[in-house]
Amino acid sequence: LLWGDRVVVPTKLRTRVLELLHEGHPGIVRMKSLARSYVWWPNMDQVISEWVEKCRPCQESRPDPPVAPIREWEKPKGPWGRIHIDFAGPFHGQTFLIVVDAFSKWLEIILMPSTTAEAVIKALRKLFATHGLPDTLVSDNGPQFTATLFEGYLAGLGIRHALSAPFHPASNGLAERFVRTAKEALSRLDNGDWQARIDQFLAVQHATPCTATGRSPAELLMGRKLRCVLDRLHPNYSVSYRDLLPHLDAYRNCT
Repeated sequence: LLWGDRVVVPTKLRTRVLELLHEGHPGIVRMKSLARSYVWWPNMDQVISEWVEKCRPCQESRPDPPVAPIREWEKPKGPWGRIHIDFAGPFHGQTFLIVVDAFSKWLEIILMPSTTAEAVIKALRKLFATHGLPDTLVSDNGPQFTATLFEGYLAGLGIRHALSAPFHPASNGLAERFVRTAKEALSRLDNGDWQARIDQFLAVQHATPCTATGRSPAELLMGRKLRCVLDRLHPNYSVSYRDLLPHLDAYRNCT
């Protein structure tokens, strides 16, 4: 049964669907946005709000209000034209490189063995192999970002390096905001290996429509929606959600 192009979820399956929607602990706004892309039932928004309010990890990691205004950059003309990078951590003994595309808000979180210029270059090289080269890369004035090796790497690729103002990290506000987002999300996830936790969070982030544009980072960056388990709810798919339930339970028990 469909409501427009959204699947009407029967009462006995709603808890399962809520669990899927809440994977990665996206928060109330993003969880509602994701739900509206796939499913419908009466009072769904209220049920989602109550679900998140009862989630202990979500409540324990609620963000503090911003203390400084975020610098507004010129809107990029297309995807992957300007990327912002920064480090998050140490966080539970781990350090992460945060990379965000200013146009699509596509986020990458890379578990870093070290924070040297060499390690950053290695991480970026892999990203550039997937997404291509940006026109501009924005970072703070960290020693790895101002190192001759790093500057030479970017210059050799024809990438403009824009440094945020010294002692004013808000001038790299997009990366700063996503550092907070990543920290909050990672702290909500269940125990497990860090790469699995990162992948789980990014799968949700990439597929969830932005409230401002109504389109997901994947749509804006790649021109298509990412297929996820929620797509299997639609009757057009040959594999039904009921068929998937035993496998989902087995997978959760292994992670």
